[in-house]
Amino acid sequence: MRYESIVYDCAGGIARITLNRPDRLNSFTAAMHGELRDALARVAADPTARVLLLSGAGRGFCAGQDLADRAVAPGTEPVDLGLSIETHYRPLVLALRGLPLPVVCAVNGVAAGAGANIALACDIVIAAKSASFIQAFCRIGLVPDSGGTYFLPRLVGSARALGLALLGDKLPAQQAADWGLIWQCVDDAALTRTVDALLEQLAQAPTRGLAAIKRALHASADATLESQLDLERDLQRELGRSADYQEGVAAFIAKRPPNFTGHPG
Repeated sequence: MRYESIVYDCAGGIARITLNRPDRLNSFTAAMHGELRDALARVAADPTARVLLLSGAGRGFCAGQDLADRAVAPGTEPVDLGLSIETHYRPLVLALRGLPLPVVCAVNGVAAGAGANIALACDIVIAAKSASFIQAFCRIGLVPDSGGTYFLPRLVGSARALGLALLGDKLPAQQAADWGLIWQCVDDAALTRTVDALLEQLAQAPTRGLAAIKRALHASADATLESQLDLERDLQRELGRSADYQEGVAAFIAKRPPNFTGHPG
């Protein structure tokens, strides 16, 4: 597929998807969703990909749905937004959560509506100090989608989730980090080098083990203690037979840096 709304590349174990509609603050269209779906399938099928970066071009990460991409006006036939969720946003969130490798999101500006929640669907979110997160749905009579009603209360608690969702206030990146909504907030000038260093670290890590960590932590949200202990047992049994585990132990004993090569596969 020829991409027009995103930029994709993969080198040195690092896959990068950049939302590339800067004139529209990288807001989502049906065409962009199709390209994202294709790019994420490429990442999942690429045995050399060991970490994914999702970012936005220009002065913002993503302003959510491009409302101009839908024919909505008073007196016109209502749009089936549920179909849009089912066709585009639900598969996108599940693809990001299900990728068997770490997904890092770099937020360089505004992340609003679906854009904010797509960022939260990633595993590690690093934002520039000038960035902000806005649950803008209440301003147009909608409910937070793209996993917003799932992620927000789990990350910041119900009181803050309700305040963010009902008021639609702008949440500065530093406050988002202080609340635990995201992993880290850094100076604008440090965003690129901080993200690049993290990507290099993750690209050299035992990817198969990281994929299992991701799977286990995501499963814990709805698990009982007994079922989670069972999952830990099963994952540990599988990972204990891997070459990366053997390499990790050998490197620890020899007091040398490990050379991990495994892919979740």
